[in-house]
Amino acid sequence: MRAFAHQTQFLNGYDWALFSGTHAPLAVHNHTSGQNYYYCHTLPRFVYDLKDYYLQRYPLALRPALLALIAYVKPRYEQAIARMDILIANSETVRNRLRRYLNRDAVVINPPCEIDYFQWQGQGDYYLSTARLEPFKRVDLLIKAFKQIPDQRLIITSGGSQFSALRRLAGGASNIIFTGWLGDAALCQLIGNAIATLYVAKDEDFGMSPVESMAAGKPVIGVAEGGLLETVLNGETGLLLPLDLTAEGITEAVRTLNASRALAMRSACELHARRFSRAIFLEKMRSILPANSLLTNP
Repeated sequence: MRAFAHQTQFLNGYDWALFSGTHAPLAVHNHTSGQNYYYCHTLPRFVYDLKDYYLQRYPLALRPALLALIAYVKPRYEQAIARMDILIANSETVRNRLRRYLNRDAVVINPPCEIDYFQWQGQGDYYLSTARLEPFKRVDLLIKAFKQIPDQRLIITSGGSQFSALRRLAGGASNIIFTGWLGDAALCQLIGNAIATLYVAKDEDFGMSPVESMAAGKPVIGVAEGGLLETVLNGETGLLLPLDLTAEGITEAVRTLNASRALAMRSACELHARRFSRAIFLEKMRSILPANSLLTNP
């Protein structure tokens, strides 16, 4: 963090600055004149809404280290946010967190999706998970669900700290396939040929993966919380499950969102995804940023 702050001393040469990213606000102290804008994708979740979640998962011997890190990050982050003139949140979920934890309001502008890059390519015989393999993404529940329905295939196309543990959990089930991280072209091909995608992250900030899925005409099985409440239309572009998420609930949703029903949702998915286009994003950002912004000439 100190190195990052040092490397951004050039900011004082500008009339205004736009910060984006979890650590980016720490550089605001290098911009002492002019306006400061912060596009907030997420608060440091281990400091705020997921603090207890992380503490419970950390080994007892390591919890003091995590608490020390929280004590270091929290005041510095809040001092930086206090210096921001205008906050922009990527979702109502993040806006509500800014209100709850920092007592600051924000304008909501959803991030852009390259909707023309994700295209319908057909309908294969598999469901797809693109979430990172981290605990709060809850991919373990997807694996438990598909172990109960061996006639349905699940492709897990990502990596993360739980990669090995989740492969062990799958136990060699022939209907569950891990690809690891893939390049953009291979990922687009998998999305474009899936029946539907599954994204059950815990209280997601926004969630770009569901939008990419819908852009390709693929409905989403998700959870009725966080950013998915803003991106997925329950019953129209996917299915949103109750907050008390279970493997059995996921299994039932997969049975419900079969190939024929998923195909019937294609047009609604493609149309809805256009709400998150780059053009709409730029138009909204131009209404907030100064007139001399580079965004005036996309």
